[in-house]
Amino acid sequence: MKRFFLLIAGLACAQSQAAAQLAAPPFTTADVEFMSGMIGHHAQAVEMAGWAPSHGASGSVRALCERIVVAQRDEIAFLQRWLRERHQDVPPADPRGHVMPGMDHPMLMPGMLTPPQMAQLDSARGSTFDRLFLQYMIQHHQGAITMVNRLLASQGAAQDGPVFRFASDVNADQSTEINRMQLMLDALERSPP
Repeated sequence: MKRFFLLIAGLACAQSQAAAQLAAPPFTTADVEFMSGMIGHHAQAVEMAGWAPSHGASGSVRALCERIVVAQRDEIAFLQRWLRERHQDVPPADPRGHVMPGMDHPMLMPGMLTPPQMAQLDSARGSTFDRLFLQYMIQHHQGAITMVNRLLASQGAAQDGPVFRFASDVNADQSTEINRMQLMLDALERSPP
């Protein structure tokens, strides 16, 4: 009788595991690389935007930076949760780039600023900061769009609903912000120094 219950319990466990695997959304290596890479990418944007108050940014640039910080911090938490739920490595939110297991130092994702560019931005103040921030954040956002395009070009990628929605949101949000930042930059270029 005891063997019978052990057999039934074993079958129930196997069925439960099979059902969980069927219910789990499909994801690919490209999905994991994209979601992982966006953590470091967003962390750098948060650091850049976080400098606005201490670097004498104008009111309009400060407002943009506040939106970037809030939105991208929330997205970093989402990215980390998505990876944890799929039992994947969760890299730290390192503004220097994407940290992969076994690497000595972070890797820059598309559009990310190099250490000399970050130092240049950090040393800028006032309208010089505004101008550099807008130029560099446009570059940064264009890199995020490149990452989305690479993801969508990968065979079988972005089939998981949250990955597809996140990638679509990144594409739409970053494109909109690029347009807004380009208008802000154009207005700065027209204003006297």
